[in-house]
Amino acid sequence: MDLARLKLFVQVADAGSLSKVAVLHDAVQSAISRQISALEREYGARLFDRTGRGVMLTDRGRSLYPEIKALLAEADRVEGLLRRTDELPVGEVRIGLMPSVAELLVAPLFGRVKERFPEVRLHLFEGSNGQLDAWIATGHLDIAVLYRYGRQTRALEEPLFDVDTYVVGAPGDPLTSAPSVPFSALDGLPLVLPGEPNGLRAALNQVVRRQAEGFRLNTVLEADSLPIQRSMASHGQAYAIHGGVVVRRDVQAGVVSAAPLVEPSIRRTVVAATSTQKPLTRAAREVLRLVRTLAEEHVRAGTFEAPTLEPDGGDAATPPQNP
Repeated sequence: MDLARLKLFVQVADAGSLSKVAVLHDAVQSAISRQISALEREYGARLFDRTGRGVMLTDRGRSLYPEIKALLAEADRVEGLLRRTDELPVGEVRIGLMPSVAELLVAPLFGRVKERFPEVRLHLFEGSNGQLDAWIATGHLDIAVLYRYGRQTRALEEPLFDVDTYVVGAPGDPLTSAPSVPFSALDGLPLVLPGEPNGLRAALNQVVRRQAEGFRLNTVLEADSLPIQRSMASHGQAYAIHGGVVVRRDVQAGVVSAAPLVEPSIRRTVVAATSTQKPLTRAAREVLRLVRTLAEEHVRAGTFEAPTLEPDGGDAATPPQNP
C-alpha cells in the first residue's frame, strides 16, 4: 500500500481538480493523473469521474474516502510516536488515590511531573478502595494507589510500602495515648468505620471470628469519609481505625491521639495497580516511576512509623464510653 498515492487521492478528492494538486506539488498534471490511474488499477475500480470542470469521486471513491482518511491519520500518529522516541513523554495520565494517600502524594507528584514532564497532564480521581478497584479493572484509570491486606497483592500490582493500623481517639484519650491497643480492647468500643463492603472491615471481621464468643465490634457510625472519621475521633464521639499514612501528622498537629493495634496487628500494604485493559503509555510509566520514588522517600523519612509525639496543647477530651 503506497501511502503517498493515498495522500494524493485525498488531496484530489478535496480539491476536485488534478491541476490544483499538481500546482501544490510543483508537478505537471499528467504526473498526478498517472499516480491516480495507478491507484485505480491497484484497487481494480475507477475512483474518479473526469468532468469538464475537474474530477469528482465515484460511488466507490466516496465509500473509500473516509477509510483512507482514517488510515492516513493513524499513519501520521504512529509516525509522530516514532519521531518522539527520544523526546519527553506527552499525554494524559489518569490516577486514582485513596484520600489518605492523596494528602501525601498529590502536591509533590504534581510538582515533579510539571518540572520534568511539562507535556504530561495528570487527571486525578479520589475514591474508596472498592471504587479504585472497579475503576482500574475497567480501564477507567491508568494507575491506582490503594490498600491490600495480608497477601492480597495481585497481578500488575507492586507494593509501595507497609503501614500499621492504629486506633485513633481524642487528644489525651487514655486508651489511644498508651503505647499500643490490644485487639481485645475493641470489644464493645464505640467505633466509626467505613461502610461494607470494605477491605478494613473484612480484615477486622476476620480477626473478630477468632476472638472469644460474644466479642463484637460496636460500629456506632458508618462513614466512608476520612475527615468525618477524624472529626468523630477528635471530638471523642467514637474511635476510628486508620492506617499509618496520616496518623503521624494528625497526632503531631494535636488533632488526635493514636496507638498501634496489636495482638494481632493488622498490616496494610499500599500498592500501585495498573490497568489490565490497556498497556501503559510512556507518560504513565514515567508517572508510575515518580509515585514509586515518592513512596520510597516517605519510607526513608519514617512517615509511616508509630507516632511518638504527644498532641499539642488543650485539655484531654472525655473518652467515649462503652455502652
